[in-house]
Amino acid sequence: MGTPCHFALFELQPSFRLDLEQLATRYRELARGVHPDRFADASEREQRLALEQSASLNEAYQTLKSPPKRARYLLAMKGGELPMEVTVHDPDFLMQQMQWREELEDLQDQADVAGVAVFKRRLKAAQEALNESFAACWDDAAQREQAERLMRRMQFLDKLTYEVRQLEERLDD
Repeated sequence: MGTPCHFALFELQPSFRLDLEQLATRYRELARGVHPDRFADASEREQRLALEQSASLNEAYQTLKSPPKRARYLLAMKGGELPMEVTVHDPDFLMQQMQWREELEDLQDQADVAGVAVFKRRLKAAQEALNESFAACWDDAAQREQAERLMRRMQFLDKLTYEVRQLEERLDD
């Protein structure tokens, strides 16, 4: 049987569109049930099981709450594991990536705090648009290639957003 799917763990139907607040609430409820403190007096085997359950619950939650990770997970459920690094033929997006990277470097060089905030909002809008596109096509086998391309774009934007946050912190200091 193996481990239950991440969605089943939270009693959810596999879907890209999730209510993240509902997910967080359910996570907290389940996490309390397997918290190591509750098993302090239990046998070693029960303690180990609780620890394993806690770890897989955590992994499931981290996967489902992140749109790129959720997208990758759904695609893997549908058609097998995806290689982490594949250069999908996506020349338009490669150009876009280069533009964003250059812009971010300029903002960094100029220590432009206001500019970084604007850039961050644009990234967020781009992420939301990607999420919508992915939600619309992930479960259609005919659009598998497009869904994978979108998922990889989402991964890139996720990474870029992280870099923008780091830059903001450096500029705040």
